Amino acid sequence: MTDDIAIGADGLPAVQPTHERVDAFLEQINRSATDTIGPFPLSERPASVETLAANAVMAGCDPAYFPVVLAALEASLAEEFNLYGLLATTEPHWPILIVNGPVTSELDINAGANAYGQSTRANATIGRALVLTFMNVADAHPGVTDMATHGGPHKFGVCVAENEEASPWSPLHVDRGFEPTESTVTVLGTEAPHNINDHVADSPQGVLTTAAHTMAKTGTNLAYLNERGEPHLVLSPEHAETIARAGWTKTDVQRFLYDHARIPRHLHRDHGMHDQADGGLPKHAQGLEDEQLVPLAATAEKFLVTVTGGIGRHSLFHPSFGDTESVTISIEDAT
Repeated sequence: MTDDIAIGADGLPAVQPTHERVDAFLEQINRSATDTIGPFPLSERPASVETLAANAVMAGCDPAYFPVVLAALEASLAEEFNLYGLLATTEPHWPILIVNGPVTSELDINAGANAYGQSTRANATIGRALVLTFMNVADAHPGVTDMATHGGPHKFGVCVAENEEASPWSPLHVDRGFEPTESTVTVLGTEAPHNINDHVADSPQGVLTTAAHTMAKTGTNLAYLNERGEPHLVLSPEHAETIARAGWTKTDVQRFLYDHARIPRHLHRDHGMHDQADGGLPKHAQGLEDEQLVPLAATAEKFLVTVTGGIGRHSLFHPSFGDTESVTISIEDAT
């Protein structure tokens, strides 16, 4: 390799974190290089802001991305997020990021076509900066402390923006009490997205029935660890428009999914993670008859609904780790 390129902990080429490069990142924030955040789980070590900047350099970030990276790392350390569980589990779950507000256009974070895919530097490198930090600081190493059975390509890093311009509803950060003009980052602990293909339905009930059938499966953690779990529906602009033109709100979407994304109680008993009596079932599945239906989340409000993507009648489902809650914070406040 050249003097500027080495191999990162994730197996990909990494930019050398020279003093000059790291200093350019530190100039983007109002914190001292020696400030620390943490401790990070697994290693139980804190990290200096300078160390975090070095990981962002190695990931290939532009210096302007560093406030988003730093805010996302702060959010991931919130107790309710359970970063320890996400980094250490045998499940294929991992922290992913959703960015909202003016920063998405300022940094050209992709919210449209192929937002979850290749070709956008901000999306690719912001997500990767977290991965390198979790490996280099938290010591999340496959087969040693990161015990994922299979892992997945999302563990190279996922960062997307919500397509606020194409959404018929308020964006995620506004739903969570932030102003539209604030820039935020949300961390979620999920699997890679699952496609929801519906080119036929032309009503809210049709689109969301397809989504509910995609979600409610005994193989997802949400079937069992759903006291805190947040099923995440990422609607494409076309599917969102189909739903909204009938006058449905985001709350209506959540309620429909809560009512219809359900699994018969006997499938909980006979499949998946629990084959024991009621003591092995989620609280809201206990005491039910075999044919009664168990919701995929504890409440309708637990269903997260966002809009991302370009042209096409596809949407996405992110199955939550279950034992985690997403966290949204202001980028400016964190940096």
